Amino acid sequence: MCGVAIGRLLESVCPRLNESEFNVYAIVRAGGRQEKVAVGDVLLIDKVGGKAGDAVDLTPLLLVDGSTVTSDAAKLAKVSVKAEVVGPAKGPKITIMKYKNKTGYKKRQGHRQHLTQVKITAIDA
Repeated sequence: MCGVAIGRLLESVCPRLNESEFNVYAIVRAGGRQEKVAVGDVLLIDKVGGKAGDAVDLTPLLLVDGSTVTSDAAKLAKVSVKAEVVGPAKGPKITIMKYKNKTGYKKRQGHRQHLTQVKITAIDA
């Protein structure tokens, strides 16, 4: 009797999660970096050729579907992560200063990386 009451108390505090409540997400390679993505995410990656609305396929490195984790290369070859190009973007401005003491040498330079904003549309396992 006491065990049943404790079980109900634990369920009220920490309800059990169904497998359908877990989000499917993937770790993909995008522009030399690894990004964690789920359907509907918008992220910035290195510049990809294409116009707004074009489709892009990203290479999955890991797939988490509920309690199942897939990292086998043979199984990941069947998985596709599809994204849609939202548009071009620019990264933050980086200021580069070079200075040499006692010689009068100063050089100032700036840089902004060209990026592409993409929206994840589907993760097909």
